Amino acid sequence: MTENTTGQVLPTPSHTVGPFYGYALPFPEGEQVAPKGHPDQITLHGYVWDGEGKPVPDAILEFWQAAPDGSLKGAPGSMRRNPVTGGYLGRNGTDFTGFGRVATDADGHYALYTLPPGNAGLPYISVCVFARGLLHHLYTRAYLADGADPLLDSLPAERRATLVAQPGERRTYRFDIRLQGEGETVFLEFQ
Repeated sequence: MTENTTGQVLPTPSHTVGPFYGYALPFPEGEQVAPKGHPDQITLHGYVWDGEGKPVPDAILEFWQAAPDGSLKGAPGSMRRNPVTGGYLGRNGTDFTGFGRVATDADGHYALYTLPPGNAGLPYISVCVFARGLLHHLYTRAYLADGADPLLDSLPAERRATLVAQPGERRTYRFDIRLQGEGETVFLEFQ
């Protein structure tokens, strides 16, 4: 523990639960799944909240989705590399990738710019949550509509609502993720 100038004792990294993902995982334009300016672009945004209802400022979210035509292929090679350092420069700006990685900001907010998924049945975007204190990633879905779906049908109404993004103005959808506590998001287990 370290002491700050007001005498308050603060935890050091060895006193907190990692892992910490903010260093190497984010890449330039990771939030830009659709080509910029595409007329069908939608925005999925929201906040990540912890069990006490406080924002999580250092979470990383990964998104996977079907293309508008329902294909799962994505666009290989859409990431550009710096020829000098080998690091990522960002996306090429023309291809739909089907994959995005977004860090939350200081207020726990994220935004993803993509195209509507063409999943058979209800459209959804798969989400993987990385955050401090989580020893295992959490998986969920952000449904862009409510309706008949085997997963949604298996849940009580209040739990079902945690998977349905709320439509807003200008082709936006709000999808908050609550890691635990009241209104906890439904997380999926893969085996």
